[in-house]
Amino acid sequence: MLAVALACAPLAGPAYARGAPESFAELVNQVSNSVVNITTSTTVAAPTGNIPNFPPGSPFEDLFRDFGLPGPNGPNGRGAPRRSNALGSGFVISEDGYIVTNNHVIEDADEIEIEFFSGKRLDATLVGTDPKTDIALLKVESDEPLPFVTFGDSDKVRVGDWVMAMGNPLGQGFSASAGIISARNRELSGSYDDYLQTDAAINRGNSGGPLFDMEGEVVGVNTAILSPNGGSIGIGFSMASNVVSKVVDQLKQFGETRRGWLGVKIQDVTPDMAEAMGLETPEGALVSEVPEGPAKEAGIEAGDVITSFDGGEVKSTRDLVRRVADAPVGEKVRVTVLRDGESKTLLVTLGRRELAEGEEPPKAVQAPQEVERDMLGLTVTPLTDELRTEMGLTKDAQGLVIKSIDETSAAYEKGLRAGDLITEVGQKPVSSVDDFEERVQAAKDAGRKSVLLLIRRGGEPRFVALPVE
Repeated sequence: MLAVALACAPLAGPAYARGAPESFAELVNQVSNSVVNITTSTTVAAPTGNIPNFPPGSPFEDLFRDFGLPGPNGPNGRGAPRRSNALGSGFVISEDGYIVTNNHVIEDADEIEIEFFSGKRLDATLVGTDPKTDIALLKVESDEPLPFVTFGDSDKVRVGDWVMAMGNPLGQGFSASAGIISARNRELSGSYDDYLQTDAAINRGNSGGPLFDMEGEVVGVNTAILSPNGGSIGIGFSMASNVVSKVVDQLKQFGETRRGWLGVKIQDVTPDMAEAMGLETPEGALVSEVPEGPAKEAGIEAGDVITSFDGGEVKSTRDLVRRVADAPVGEKVRVTVLRDGESKTLLVTLGRRELAEGEEPPKAVQAPQEVERDMLGLTVTPLTDELRTEMGLTKDAQGLVIKSIDETSAAYEKGLRAGDLITEVGQKPVSSVDDFEERVQAAKDAGRKSVLLLIRRGGEPRFVALPVE
């Protein structure tokens, strides 16, 4: 269920705690004219199933109507197309009529109407949307300049700062609610998520509305709530303004997003992975696969740990994803990786994420067939044509299949399961059970407590550090 959330931006000042504002009335007066209600209208197609045709005046006609079912008002009892309306919120960001809201507020809408605080109503056109951050940009044409608000710096927002949310909760009209920032950097479901969590009262209809700091700047766009009953329980989420402002700039310029694309699959480095790889700290983004693309052309390899991108330190996969997305398409950037204990800097020309999505990675060469073997709580066997068919793999797939697993083993605790495909051990491809055994022994000889496995499940790669004892 989607709804709204708020956030707050920190104010410069002393380090001691501040008291609550005496009133939010001045802030409401300052920003309310820039907040809008959004009404959308969508045509819903007629149902395709057969609906009984009752005689005129039949009580069953009332039954269909009372329960909102499509009645027999068309040929053969089929319902006619109908209009569906939805409500949401938004805010004006320029005097010439650009308006920000959530994508889910206007998605599939045929008509979009904007109601201003003054009661004025204007039709809006859609400039562009970004479903990945749930942001949409609208435009209205007005005879006079419109009051607007500006984005603040969400990176300065602190947990405990006061914020105010405005919008159209439950279709009741313009409304304000206040609270504090409860948490920062929340992730819900997207790669680019950076939500501010707030306890300000937010409900359905607040979606797309602004979250203001005490200076009247927008630090978030209210997007979702966590609730067992559909109403506010004090856990709301607002997409951080520093994410939104970059998306809005691209939508305004291009009508779409144009994010940078490095061309790697990555995962976070865990402490046991760091130990298995001989790293001092579990930081950086571990490359699990390099399909055809910018990274491969630049020489980045699976097993590399990306520690720096375009001069900025990479602490985690989240850092890297956002840095790459913010970088201009076609730009040449320096990427520093750790490979076999050595640091290498490579020059990568970024592609465009939107064009690259959906491309299939190339498959490896076929492995020879051998007998199964028990190792580290796993029973592994090379791929056969029969197994490839059963697992839906191509004939070029290679590696070792986990045939069974000891549920009391460390491997099971690490998340390995029967049916997983092991393609690398110790950051080198495996084509036989002997390869597996040799890599495990090499890790022991090097004094490692763990060996790094690259597995695939449902086609997705993932590194796992498995204890060798």
